[in-house]
Amino acid sequence: MIASFDALETLLALCLTVAALACLFDRHLVRACCFFMVFAVTMTLAWWLLGAPWLAAAELLLGVVLTGLCFFHALGIFSPDTSPTLTRDNFHEPWARAVARLVLALGWFVMVGAAIRYVIAEMVYSPTEHPLLLAGIIIIACALGAFALHRHLLRRLLAFNILGSGVFMLLAGVAGTSPAAQALITVGLCIAWLGSMLAALLIRQLLHLEGVEALGHDGEPKKEAK
Repeated sequence: MIASFDALETLLALCLTVAALACLFDRHLVRACCFFMVFAVTMTLAWWLLGAPWLAAAELLLGVVLTGLCFFHALGIFSPDTSPTLTRDNFHEPWARAVARLVLALGWFVMVGAAIRYVIAEMVYSPTEHPLLLAGIIIIACALGAFALHRHLLRRLLAFNILGSGVFMLLAGVAGTSPAAQALITVGLCIAWLGSMLAALLIRQLLHLEGVEALGHDGEPKKEAK
């Protein structure tokens, strides 16, 4: 029984990692949002497996349904006749800047790893014993790298949500899944959803006012058309 439980947790951890990577680095935006919903469903199962049924219910509602709807609204799926529909990320980043951003993300990951190793002395769930916690740490690292690398605002929003899920998983490893911890993480899920909803609305407005190129505007002056 324990062996089957460990095998299921390992399988869920692997599914979480694969879904997160597919969501973060697939340039097809519709497919990336679908991978996010797969990731959120897997997170729901992970919370249930960790003994947090309220978090599983909150993840199902806020992560799968409401946040998923926010992403598809940002894509323009619900209003294709009034505004452009986003399909692919066609922005290209110079290699020097991409490498610099990845190094910055790696530095953040090292800081997080050092905090886990030296600052957090004891965790209710150890990453070495629970694959889901180890997957959470890997997800945090990948999401930091993706957020630093991508220019497209929707892909950064995806990375923000994946990063938040990894942080919540790590928080559950530190504090456990007591009712108080579940309530705290649920508040975090609500705030993340509200932020995603606001960001989706802003993306659609920016797309309507300035076009697709504005979504990859990264602090650089726009070139005027001749």
